[in-house]
Amino acid sequence: MWEINGGYTGLPVFRFDHERLDGEAEGLAALPPAAEAAWCVASAFDEAPWDEVWKRFCESVDTTEVRALIFGYWGADYDSGVTYPVPLLVEAAASFPNLRSVFLGDIESEESEISWINHGDITPIFRAFPELECLEVRGGNGLVMEPVEHRGLRMLRFESGGLPAGVVRAVGASDLSNVEVLELWLGTENYGGDATVADLAPLLSGERLPSLRHLGLENSELQDEIAAAAAGAPVVARLETLSLAMGTLTDRGAEALLSGQPLTHLRKLDLHHHFMSKALMKRVDAALPGVDVNLDDREEPDEFDGETWFFIEVSE
Repeated sequence: MWEINGGYTGLPVFRFDHERLDGEAEGLAALPPAAEAAWCVASAFDEAPWDEVWKRFCESVDTTEVRALIFGYWGADYDSGVTYPVPLLVEAAASFPNLRSVFLGDIESEESEISWINHGDITPIFRAFPELECLEVRGGNGLVMEPVEHRGLRMLRFESGGLPAGVVRAVGASDLSNVEVLELWLGTENYGGDATVADLAPLLSGERLPSLRHLGLENSELQDEIAAAAAGAPVVARLETLSLAMGTLTDRGAEALLSGQPLTHLRKLDLHHHFMSKALMKRVDAALPGVDVNLDDREEPDEFDGETWFFIEVSE
């Protein structure tokens, strides 16, 4: 939803990493004003531990003015050390009174594949930052979240090759009355994506999401079943945009959408990366005049040993 390369939440990204630990002129003296950048705090494989970079960042930048934080590579099991950022961020919460946006896991595949990113419990972020407006998390390995009540949050996104069912259920059980944008990359069971369509029921009812305007239930092996559930879901009637993209949507799921509640009120319907026939694609497009329907990236299933395999866009 938000761009990292070139900017984040309307601010240019400034990388504060292990190379700035020396404190020389090219490092610390060239820092921009704290409120005018989205700060990416990161280390690299076999470089200085992430907690050392974080300590120097907090000493060098006026954290009371920081509005957006991006957490990059913090180590992995195969590295010399791992420091999960959440406990240190929560410990320093009083030093970040203006923090409004957090991206946890700006880690590229060259550093770690998305399903290998090691996480922990993110629940303390919600409690420590009641004014937080945007929380985005990449990766699902070991990710934990408990139900929360949060009035400030406007956007909650999870990018994952396998989102744990416990996290999905926690989101559904949370009181997020002002969230306008919710995206879940559900992923594959092979990488921990074990949520069922039943786990999505509280989200699709929309009872605890009265302000929701965009819903993304994406990147799933259950995309047909999710489409069928969305076809009659109360929350869909008040959305502006809906995404069921990146997954294994076939004609079966598309037929369910067409036979369900009207979707002509939507401004955009994103179904990209799908397995629909060309005939069904034409029917979907024709049924939704005035709706921006994204039907890009039509895929063909893999054939192996006489079996047909459908695949999601992002897994490992």
